[in-house]
Amino acid sequence: MVAGGDAAISFTSMADVKNRRRGTTRVSSKHQVTIPADALRAAGLEVGERLVAHAEGPGRVVFEREVDVLAELAGVLTGVYETDELSGLRDEWG
Repeated sequence: MVAGGDAAISFTSMADVKNRRRGTTRVSSKHQVTIPADALRAAGLEVGERLVAHAEGPGRVVFEREVDVLAELAGVLTGVYETDELSGLRDEWG
């Protein structure tokens, strides 16, 4: 570690990098993790997708793709009503 004033800079040696197990990551001081690319590909996740995280006991966090309920339900009633049928129903209620 090299100190310059109040700020400290940490360097990681190549030996440290090579000693890490493939597919592992660390939790940063900001509680961030980098998900290994192999795990992302295997899960079918892509850059920019929103994930939901929840704990499944000590030492286990599960990430799941966020479900967009609106996108799932959009268009489900297409073809259910006749043309202008909803307008007629609205007129009955008004």
